[in-house]
Amino acid sequence: MALDEATVKFLAAAAEAAGPEAKPMWEMEPAEARATSAAMNAMFGEGPEMHRTEDHQLVSYDGEEFAIRVHVPNSAPTGVFVYLHGGGWVVGDIDGYETLGRQLAEKTRNTVVLVNYRKAPEKRFPAAVEDSWIALKWADEHREELANAGAPLFVGGDSAGGNLSAVMALRARDENGPRIAGQMLIYPVTDADFTRLSYDEPENQTLLTKEFMVWFWDHYAPTPEDRAHPHASPLRAESLQGLPPALVVTAAHDVLCDEGEAYSQRLQEAGVDVQFHRWPGQMHGFFSMVNVLPASAAVMDLVADRVKDISVSAAETTASVEA
Repeated sequence: MALDEATVKFLAAAAEAAGPEAKPMWEMEPAEARATSAAMNAMFGEGPEMHRTEDHQLVSYDGEEFAIRVHVPNSAPTGVFVYLHGGGWVVGDIDGYETLGRQLAEKTRNTVVLVNYRKAPEKRFPAAVEDSWIALKWADEHREELANAGAPLFVGGDSAGGNLSAVMALRARDENGPRIAGQMLIYPVTDADFTRLSYDEPENQTLLTKEFMVWFWDHYAPTPEDRAHPHASPLRAESLQGLPPALVVTAAHDVLCDEGEAYSQRLQEAGVDVQFHRWPGQMHGFFSMVNVLPASAAVMDLVADRVKDISVSAAETTASVEA
C-alpha cells in the first residue's frame, strides 16, 4: 500500500516550505537539526487541560541533572505511564511532545511522565538509558502520589523512545524491578543493523532515511561494542522471556519496519503477550504528528485501549490472588 493521502500532502507541503536548496538533516550539525525539528512543534497545537502539571529535576548517574514533566489528567489517575520521546537520541525534547503527552494522559487516564533524557553526541550511550532508568524508578517510588494506590506502571515511547522503553523493560526484569505492567513500543529502534530490507526500499525514504539512521547511531553509539549491547540494540538480548505484555506498532513505510516486526516476533516466541500492528499507509514519525496526521489519533486510541486491557487484567489477577 502507498502512503495515505494525508501523509502525501504533508510531505509535499513540508518540501515546498523548506525550498529546493534545503539540505537533509543528516548533513546538519546536531544543533541545526534540533532547531529544524523544533520548528515543527507549533503545528501540533495545544493539548487538553490537565488536573495539574509539574516539572521536576532529577540527578543522573554522573551527577548532572535532567528534567521530567508530570501530567496528571484528573483527581484519581488509574496508572502511571512513563513516556520516552523519539528523535534518534539526538533531537527532540519534552516541549515537542507536550501535546502528545497531554493527549496520552487524557486518553489513558494515567499520569504521564515525560522524560527529557540527555542527548547525544554531548551525552552518548548509555546516558539516555541511565536517565530513563532513573526517571522510571522515580515514577515507581512516587506511584501513590501520582495515581490511585496499587496503580500499574507502564513505559512506552516512539522510535528512539521505543528503543529506550524496550530497554527499560529488559532492565527492570534483570534488576528485579520496578514492576512494569506493560510496554508500548511505537516503531521502535531495536537493532543497529542497516542491512534489513526495509532500510533500502524506496517508498520508505521519507522523513527518516537510511542515511539519517546512520547519522543518529554515529552520534549516539559510534562503537561496535556499544551498538552490540542489548541496552542499545534490545533485539540482541539473549532472552526476551519474562518481559511485560507489549503493544508493538510499526509503520508500513518505515526503514525501521523490519526490526520492529522482528522484535515483536521474538517477544511472541518468548511467550510474551504481544499485540502487533503494522500500520498501513504510514511513514516513520506519524504517531508524534498529533493533530496533523489522522493515524496518530487512531494509534493513540489503540494505546489507550491496550493500557486499559492490561490494567483490567492486572486488577483481576490481584483480586484472584487476594481471594
